[in-house]
Amino acid sequence: MALNGRVLLLNQTYEPLGTVSVARAIIMTFKNTVFVEEFDGDRVLRSAHDEFPVPSVIRRRTYINVRRRREQSGMKRLRIYMRDKFRCQYCGEKKGVAELTLDHILPRSRGGDNSPLNIVTACIACNNRKANRTPAEARMPLLTSQTALRVKLERVVLCHYAEARAEWRKYLFMDVHDDRDVMEKVHREQNGLRSLIIVVLCREKYERVT
Repeated sequence: MALNGRVLLLNQTYEPLGTVSVARAIIMTFKNTVFVEEFDGDRVLRSAHDEFPVPSVIRRRTYINVRRRREQSGMKRLRIYMRDKFRCQYCGEKKGVAELTLDHILPRSRGGDNSPLNIVTACIACNNRKANRTPAEARMPLLTSQTALRVKLERVVLCHYAEARAEWRKYLFMDVHDDRDVMEKVHREQNGLRSLIIVVLCREKYERVT
């Protein structure tokens, strides 16, 4: 079996961190740095003498504090297209990537920033029509809700992958009825982490006093 596909990687506290390749996930499993939370159905990796179930969701054994990295412009463009479901947020038409552009709600020349909150998907025609104006000035109301604009682009990509990976959905809280068991696990891990932090802080304070 080819090592294609992606594996969902969770932090120790069940926070989604991103995806890794199947090969990387298997290496992490052999190194005992992760728990396997879900397997990818009946898929197995076969060697000359053994076979190994292919993981679909893995979780780190230790907690890491992740700093958000600035996204490369190319990935940012694709993620915004995914967030907006490849649909122009002015006319509502769904287009191919070649027919789409990114539009700044408040134009850059007028003080608009380059954050996802100020960027939406637009077809070429609508982008040209709006030009250097705000949606109100151009009388082109946005179809995008403010809630949708606030969705983290990393989560957008994971949810996009999860459309075809049912076992991922509960870890991304896409299915409300599946959340209860995962939420209980999350609370247990987070409470354990808080207790550990309190112990460490108290120990440091005691050592400074003594």
